[in-house]
Amino acid sequence: MSIDATTVASLRSRTGVSILECKNALEEANGDEEQAIALLRKRGAAQAVKKADRDQSEGLVFTAQEGDRVVMVLLKCETDFVARNEDFQALGAELAATALTEGTDAVRAATGKITNAVQQLGENISLGDVQITEGETLGTYVHTNGKIGVVVALRGGTQEAARDVAMHAAAMNPGFISPSDVPAELVEQEKAVWKEQLAKENKPENIVEKIMLGKEKKFREENALLTQPFAKDPQKTVAQFLGDAAVTAYTRISVAS
Repeated sequence: MSIDATTVASLRSRTGVSILECKNALEEANGDEEQAIALLRKRGAAQAVKKADRDQSEGLVFTAQEGDRVVMVLLKCETDFVARNEDFQALGAELAATALTEGTDAVRAATGKITNAVQQLGENISLGDVQITEGETLGTYVHTNGKIGVVVALRGGTQEAARDVAMHAAAMNPGFISPSDVPAELVEQEKAVWKEQLAKENKPENIVEKIMLGKEKKFREENALLTQPFAKDPQKTVAQFLGDAAVTAYTRISVAS
């Protein structure tokens, strides 16, 4: 029986098993996806299929760098016990290196390695976020628990300064680089809340408008990297700490994002 690519892709997305294994199972099951899953469970991929729907609230962030490029990869698992396993950590480092040399598509295609890890370590494992950051001056910081990773790229400045800003971002979790980057729709959602709160205070309309403008300015600044008080010196903003250096890219990934 001829099996179309869409059916193979569907089975692969449900099981994490390789394309060839999915195709063979579907051919044997005459195209019946549920029967193909049952066949896979009887084979070496069985453990991976059984665990595919289990939550993964743990994991680690892995990085790799070459020249002006840094890769961050989030590898997810179910328990911190597995996250601390040497084989799990070796897999994460290997996937980060693959993403750096071959690109994000190559690392996302490495399902066989992840399936093998599921079978070996006994719980659900999956690839989370994969990010490549490029820039003139790069600073990378992975928190001591391995669950938060940040890359900051600067135009000008030093690697030490970039890493200090990355460390700040790991702690303060800004969503954007500058206040103007905060999306209008996000601001509008907050405005709806502010309006409801202010309506209960019976303030004059002109006063309400001024308060709303102030709240919007504060909201944008609190959520932007450059305008947050710098963690190492709260008397300065991050922008003031950087001086003439400019942030050209900012990437943050975490296990509990």
